[in-house]
Amino acid sequence: MMKKLNMALAAAALIGAAGTAPALARDEIRIVGSSTVYPFSTVVAERFGKTTAFKTPVVESTGTGGGFKLFCSGAGENTPDISNASRAIKSSEIELCATNGVTEIVEVKVGYDGIVVANAKGANHFEFSTRDLFLALAKDIPDENGNLTPNTAKTWKDINPALPAMKIEVLGPPPTSGTRDAFAELAMESGCKSFAWIKDLKKSDKSKYKAICHSIREDGAYIEAGENDNLIVQKLVANENALGIFGFSFLDQNSDKVQASTINGTEATFDNIADGSYAVSRPLFFYVKKAHVGVISGLEEFVLAFIADEATGEDGYLADRGLIPMSADEHAAQAAKVRNFEPLTH
Repeated sequence: MMKKLNMALAAAALIGAAGTAPALARDEIRIVGSSTVYPFSTVVAERFGKTTAFKTPVVESTGTGGGFKLFCSGAGENTPDISNASRAIKSSEIELCATNGVTEIVEVKVGYDGIVVANAKGANHFEFSTRDLFLALAKDIPDENGNLTPNTAKTWKDINPALPAMKIEVLGPPPTSGTRDAFAELAMESGCKSFAWIKDLKKSDKSKYKAICHSIREDGAYIEAGENDNLIVQKLVANENALGIFGFSFLDQNSDKVQASTINGTEATFDNIADGSYAVSRPLFFYVKKAHVGVISGLEEFVLAFIADEATGEDGYLADRGLIPMSADEHAAQAAKVRNFEPLTH
């Protein structure tokens, strides 16, 4: 039944409104999603437009969550073909897609990225533990006796005497951002689990555990700065007391303006993210509607261009833009899977 539906959608995109004369499907690829994947996707799109007979794909930075809402709103040429993501798609998003007729989704891993906590170059250089970050940014703070109290820490010194007595002021992404999701999972949760009773809570009450570990304070210490990571960089330059949370690629492209904090004793460098020693690192993806392949002009060719060695391989041009490439073996396995446009099975 779903195969017939996808065939019908493909056919509808190629038939004129009157049903008598053929009409071309949309002749440019539409991409939405992650602000972190956006610069990589844009570079590939621009090269694709210049080196092929196809139009340059249109790429929008909507945030990972916002991208999936658009992507999963339905199939057909009035909906996006690709959704960039700085985290894996959630089961709830797969269900939303299925409800709206998007049943075959192809997952494409493009590489890795680190999330940095950075500030203006020349300002205080911070050395954080993930526990420090949790205690500074969590909505409620646990004690060792199983109690929770609202977070009232005003300065970094309040949460760790080794840190400076500077006001806690962190600019970061909103809840729709995959970077925010990944930061909560990798940094906040890591620090949260340093309390033994909360670590045990994960086994007995996972929803409560997540609520404690992932909830970020709303009293002004954490400032939602939108999906534009370049804007966060600009605000850090203008305010040396503030820190910002964003992807490594933006640090890499602005290394003359901002510096990354050390986390758990490890610096945020290309090599440390690549070998997994940097604690706050994650894979990056994009997702493709299989029903649009062969219908939207150039979609298949664009996907293959994105996974080509010259783009996302170990010596690919996206590494120069801050993407942390997969190993040669992982990249080859990923490329082989994607060439067959194998949809997700869960």
